[in-house]
Amino acid sequence: QVQLVESGGGLVQAGGSVRLSCVASGSIDNFFSSRTMDWYRQAPGKQREWVALITSGGSTDYADSVKGRFTISRDNAKKMVYLQMNSLKPEDTAVYYCHGPLNSWGQGTQVTVSS
Repeated sequence: QVQLVESGGGLVQAGGSVRLSCVASGSIDNFFSSRTMDWYRQAPGKQREWVALITSGGSTDYADSVKGRFTISRDNAKKMVYLQMNSLKPEDTAVYYCHGPLNSWGQGTQVTVSS
C-alpha cells in the first residue's frame, strides 16, 4: 500500500508562483525511485486532468496548458515529488493531486489563483 500526501497549495494572485510537494510512504521504500510520478488537477465542475509527469530517469512531460510555466521534479532519497508553478493564471485554479505507484492518489491540495 502506498500513501501520498500533498501540501503547498493556497491562494495566490495571477502571475504568482506556488510550489506543491508530495511525499510518499508505505510499501514503497524499495521502488519509489523506479516509478513514474504524476500530477493531476481537477477544477470545479470539470474532469480531473493530467498536468505533468516525471519518470524514474528524470524525464518530464507536461500538458500543453502548463508547458513553460510548471516544472516537475523529484527527490528519490526523500520520496518526494514537487510541482513548481509559475506565471499562474485564474484557470489554474483547481485541486492538485499527486499520483503514483499502484495507482495511488493523494487527498489533493487546493490552489486558487485570483485575478
